[in-house]
Formats: sequence, structure tokens, C-alpha cells
Amino acid sequence: MTNDIFIGGGGEAYATKQFLNIGYANRHGLIAGATGTGKTVTLQILAEGFSAAGVPVFLSDVKGDLSGLAQAGSASHKLHTPFTERAQTIGFDDFDYSAFPVTFWDMYGKQGHPVRTTISEMGPLLLAQLLDLTEAQEGILNIAFRVADEDGLPLLDLKDLQSLLVWIGKNASTLALRYGNVSAASVGAIQRRLLVLENQGAADLFGEPALALSDLMRTDTDGRGFINILAADKLMQAPKLYATFLLWLLSELFEELPEVGDPEKPKLVFFFDEAHLLFDDAPKALVDKVEQVARLIRSKGVGVYFITQNPADVPEDILGQLGNRIQHALRAFTARDRKDLRLAAQTYRDNPRFETEEAIREVGVGEAVTSMLQKKGIPGVVERTLIRPPSSQLGPLDPATRAALMAQSPMAGKYDTRLDRASAFEMLAKRAEDAAKEAAQAEEQAEAEDTSPALREFNAARRYAGKRVTRSTAKRTTKSDDSFGGAIASVVIKELKGTTGRRIVRGILGGLFKGR
Repeated sequence: MTNDIFIGGGGEAYATKQFLNIGYANRHGLIAGATGTGKTVTLQILAEGFSAAGVPVFLSDVKGDLSGLAQAGSASHKLHTPFTERAQTIGFDDFDYSAFPVTFWDMYGKQGHPVRTTISEMGPLLLAQLLDLTEAQEGILNIAFRVADEDGLPLLDLKDLQSLLVWIGKNASTLALRYGNVSAASVGAIQRRLLVLENQGAADLFGEPALALSDLMRTDTDGRGFINILAADKLMQAPKLYATFLLWLLSELFEELPEVGDPEKPKLVFFFDEAHLLFDDAPKALVDKVEQVARLIRSKGVGVYFITQNPADVPEDILGQLGNRIQHALRAFTARDRKDLRLAAQTYRDNPRFETEEAIREVGVGEAVTSMLQKKGIPGVVERTLIRPPSSQLGPLDPATRAALMAQSPMAGKYDTRLDRASAFEMLAKRAEDAAKEAAQAEEQAEAEDTSPALREFNAARRYAGKRVTRSTAKRTTKSDDSFGGAIASVVIKELKGTTGRRIVRGILGGLFKGR
């Protein structure tokens, strides 16, 4: 175990070793750079360093390349000679190939263990962002969550929320008195968005058993932290779903973990790849939430590292929280690119040996401009750094090796079987069924009383009249029932039309005339 993570060599001839101090790793960081400049390898060597230091890691594998962390590199690899030469240049004397403990996760359950959460845990704010709802539609979604809480209806999966929205639409007039107007058009719009989400595979995300955060924060028998890899190559086809899931996971860590102040090393390091997807067209409420989490989750012992092409993709208030920075090359082809490059250079502590702006533009593949927090959290002087070679395999695992590792994982079998316990969908269906049975019993009772001519005349209160009144012309009034069960019953009874409805009304009126 070590208190520093070796990043690479800086200074003259790259001979000065550059480290990330593990004690300041929970003060967040940024890995930025244009496509093809080496961000993925930098992410890989950081994950290796944290794991070796006993710190669990969570990262998303957008391109499928990071699964190689589970297998040692090979001297037969085509880059073995360049890696060896680079290690000698930067003074990486103990460079060797080794594998790291890895747990594979996959929302779709194909390339890793299934990872799920529930509708209730996701909450209305993140769901509204995921569904891209208007303010009015978000209000109805909040009503749905309030009704579920007050009536003990667990919202676990998509069908729970869909069935609850159906009930809300049918009882809009009753709910409007308490919660405000509920538009059928808005309910329908939410249902359509849920259908689109379901078609994108979100049904696999919502349900039980839900992911336990403790399963992301494990170490192996040697004390090395597990590297949790989320397969995101398919998930990236639904970018809003990808960003919302990662933000939910970050929020859960923030809400559930206890305060630990400034630990000697982080309890977990969270890498948020393609971070721009989180902020593109995001409402201010969501950006504020991300800023709050980034500002406060440090005291929970969690370090968050955003990975994106341009630092300008991250809002300034959040960018200011990222103390450890690795900036790969930025290309300046347009006026806006040049402006972004200039702004990125201004965020670093100047080094008198070179111009930061020029260095960011000129660094080659596998090279970066770095600045790490030093004692008392002071930003280090910017350095032009040659990133160290990875110890694990560069590139993805073959499917057979991946499947074998999944079968041997401690998580094997824990999340594989989906649970479907009684929740809002089943409870609403049961209440509707009970209300229908009560209506059917009332109909049978009315038919039984209607079999005897003498009893029929007595019930109709026309014993001496020659003609029986078969239908009342008075409007029938009922006492409103604000309870959930009463509302269900009223919906079912309203559906009883024609002969059945007339028989029930006739039976009730007959009972009223008994006392005359």
C-alpha cells in the first residue's frame, strides 16, 4: 500500500516523478482532452493506482476497452517495447504486468451482473429529467409519488408507475381538490415518455433486488480495492438514461454514507465518463444538485473524477471543485476552440518553464498537462507529464474470459434473479378486483330480491297501484369518499351501465320505501 499514486514523469526530460496524493484524492478531479489523446489509458492507470492503494473504484466502460483491467498485460503485446522504454524514461523502475480485482456490472445483465434501482429510489426530480418533462408534467409526477407514499403503494418498477398514473387519470377530479389540477393530456404525455423509456431498455434498470452500495466498496483478500466496471457501450445509445443512472448512484452515495471528514484515503473513487452528457440541456435544479453533491460528498470519503473532451463542458461552479487535473491535448481549429483553450490554461498555476496554453495544444498522445493538490490542498505547479504505461491489459477481454470471471465473482447469483413482490401494480389491481366483486354481489342480491312478484311489489312500495314505477326520475346523490379504496370503488361502479346499473338502483330505492 502507498500514500501516492504514480502518474508519470514531468520536468526536464520527464525525469521528475508526478504523484497524486491519496490523502487529497477525495477532493475530486478532471481528466480532459480531445478524442484519441489518451484519456482512456489515463483512466486505466488511475484505477490501477487506487486499487493498489486499497481504494475501491467505480467507472463506466464506454468503449469496452477497460475490461482489460482484470487481466495482466503481456510481453507479447505490440506496445511492450514502447511501454518498457517509457517506464525507463520516467523512472518507473518497478514496472511490471499484473491483473486487478474487477467486478463487472451491466444494466442489461449481458456483460456483467445486473444493476438495478427502484422508481422510489430514483425519485421524481431525476425521473423528470430522464423523461424530459415540462413543469406541469413534473408536478403530476410529484403527485404520483405523494399518493404512493400516503397510501402505502411501493413504486418499484415501470409498471407500478404506469398503473398509478392510470388511476390518477381516472380520479383527476377527486385529486384536483387536494393537489391541484390533473390534466389527462399531461398524464398521457408522461405515459408516452415512459413507453419510450421502456423501449430503450429502462425496464431492466428498475426493479429488485436493488443494488447495495456496500457491494461497490469491497476489497480483496490482499487489501486491494475492487474496480467496478459498468458496461456502457450499449447504455450510451440512451445518453439520458446513462447520465441519470450515474447521477442517481452518486446521489445515493451522498445520502447513505456517513460523514468521515478528511480520511487518510477515499472510501470510493467514482469516475464519471462522458460527463458532458450530464450537463447538456440540464435544468438549473439538476445542475444545482450536482454542484451540491460535488461540494459535500468529499466529507463522505468519495472522490469524483469527471472525464470529458473539454473542461468547458463542466459548469464553472463544479469545475472549481476539481482540484486534481490531467489535461490531455486540446485542438484549436475554430475561434471557440481557441477561447476554450485559453480559458483552460488560465485555471492552472503557471510554470515559468513553459506557456501552459501552448503546452495543452502541443502535448502528444500519452502526454498531458497535470496539476495535483499538494500539502494543505494547494494546487501544484502545472507540469508537462508523460503518463506511465498500464500494468493491466490494454484493450478488452475476450468474451470467454469475461464470462469466467463473472462466474467466479462474489456477486454471482446475488442479482441475477429478478424479484417481483407485491407493489403498486398488484395492489391497485387487487383493489379494483375487490370493488368489482362488491358490485357483482350487489347485483346478485338485487336479482334475488327481484324474483318474487309480491316482494317486487312490496319493495317498489306500490302494493295497491296497478302500475309499477320502474325508473326513478330523481337524480341520485352520493357522499364523496376521499379514501383511496373509496375512489377505486367509485370508478368501478361508474362503469356499471345498462341493466346492471338499473337493477342496483331499483334495489336501493326499494329499500328506501320499506319504511313507508
